[in-house]
Amino acid sequence: SIGSDGNLLVADTHYYRVLIYSPHGKLLNTIGGILGQGPGEFGQVTDAVQDSKGYYYVAEKGEYDRIQKFSPEGEFLLQWGGHGRGPGQFVLPQSMAVDEHDHIWVADACNHRIQVFDTEGKLLKMWGSEGRGLGELYYPYDLVLGENGDVYVCEYGNHRVQKFTFNKSTGDYESLGCWGTNGRGEGELHNPWGLVRDSRGKIYVLDTNNHRIQCVKM
Repeated sequence: SIGSDGNLLVADTHYYRVLIYSPHGKLLNTIGGILGQGPGEFGQVTDAVQDSKGYYYVAEKGEYDRIQKFSPEGEFLLQWGGHGRGPGQFVLPQSMAVDEHDHIWVADACNHRIQVFDTEGKLLKMWGSEGRGLGELYYPYDLVLGENGDVYVCEYGNHRVQKFTFNKSTGDYESLGCWGTNGRGEGELHNPWGLVRDSRGKIYVLDTNNHRIQCVKM
C-alpha cells in the first residue's frame, strides 16, 4: 500500500516483516523480521497501512490473526484482535484501509465480514454475512474506500467486486451492485485478490487466477 507520506509499504509475508521504500525504490526502514507472537514479532504479514499522523498498522494471519500498531519510527505500541469469530477477532485479516477519520478498515476474510476500528483498536463497526447474494460476502480479500462513504469489496470466493454505501436511516451498509462473475472471459474474474482505486475513480482488479489485471469504472 501507499502510506500517508507517499512511501510504499510492502508486506513481506514469509519473511515476517514490512519493508518501507521511497517512491524511487530506496529502502527506508524495516518493521519486524522475527517470527513469533511477541510485541513487534509477526506471523505471516498480510498488509500494512499508515494513518495521517504517521503511525503504522500491520495485519498478520496464521495462529495470531491480529493487528499491531507502530510509531512513525517503527516502535511497537499496541496490538488487538486474536484468532476467533467474535467481535474484534479475526480469521485472516487479509487487507486494510484508512479513512479520513483515521479509522482502520479490515477485510476479515474468513469471517466474511468487514470490521472498522479506531486507532487504539476499539471496534466501531462490523458488517457482512457469509453468502453469495447481493449484500452478502464470501471471502472478502480486499477493500478500497470511495467517495461519499462508498466501499468497494473484492470477494475472492464470489469472483466479483461489490459496491456498498452507508444508509444513514438504517445505520447499515447496503449493496449498490456487483461487477464480475466466475470465468476467464472479458469482464469475468477468477479468485480476485486485490483492488486499487485511482484518482479518477477507476478500479483496478487483481484477477489472480486469470493471471491479469482488469480495470472497471463503478
